[in-house]
Amino acid sequence: MVYSGRSMTARDFRSHSIFKWLYPGMHIKRWLLLLVVGVVLMGLGISYVLREAYLSYTFPGTFYYITLQFIPRWARGLLFMSMSLSTVAIATWKLNQSLLYAFVRPDRGYAETIYNKRVLGRGPRIVAIGGGTGLSNLLRGLRDHTSNLTAIVTVADDGGSTGRLRQEFGVIAPGDIRQCIAALAEAEPLMSKLFQYRFTGGDGLEGHSFGNLFIVAMSEVTGNFEAAIHETSRVLNVRGTILPSTLEDVTLSAMTHEDEMVH
Repeated sequence: MVYSGRSMTARDFRSHSIFKWLYPGMHIKRWLLLLVVGVVLMGLGISYVLREAYLSYTFPGTFYYITLQFIPRWARGLLFMSMSLSTVAIATWKLNQSLLYAFVRPDRGYAETIYNKRVLGRGPRIVAIGGGTGLSNLLRGLRDHTSNLTAIVTVADDGGSTGRLRQEFGVIAPGDIRQCIAALAEAEPLMSKLFQYRFTGGDGLEGHSFGNLFIVAMSEVTGNFEAAIHETSRVLNVRGTILPSTLEDVTLSAMTHEDEMVH
């Protein structure tokens, strides 16, 4: 098979939204087959009724043209079968569009959405521990293979926007958690970009990340930082679970060879 001028690899096959309808575990093919069987049985029943009516009743001459009797029977059969398949396919597709409209993101297809729920939901269970840009980049890569992700994030950062918020509000560090949420978010790309936006001016706002302020505000509303992470993840439709390594206000320290404590 040729795809975009080159041989189609297994990865290309999985990534193409049309072929994802045929991917194992989508729970689509079996119901489509059942639908086809049902339509065939209905057509068979109707054909028996029409045959009986055709043999027992004399129709006016106009029915000769209405029923296309001037075309060979095998040609009429193929014509009606093709028309039936086309109408059933169009009706099914449009019905699914109407039913799934409220649940599918505009920038993602129906197959993509079902694939993420069905296939990635059975992916390996992975727990990642760490912080900084390394953990968020790791999660961004893993999310394409499984949605069973759990990130245990360090909360010892005390620099930049995070450090200022810790001093002013007494919360645990939201910065690394914000990056993990953005990495696993299924929300609109604009929302993820907004969550990562950092103010470049403004009295008291310069240097702050909108996502950090959002998480801190959510913790004030919910009264609990862990609940704030959960609600923020729900709003941004995060694929996986994000947990702080501790809910205590901790400071990362180290002891040198000269017994000097460094914070």
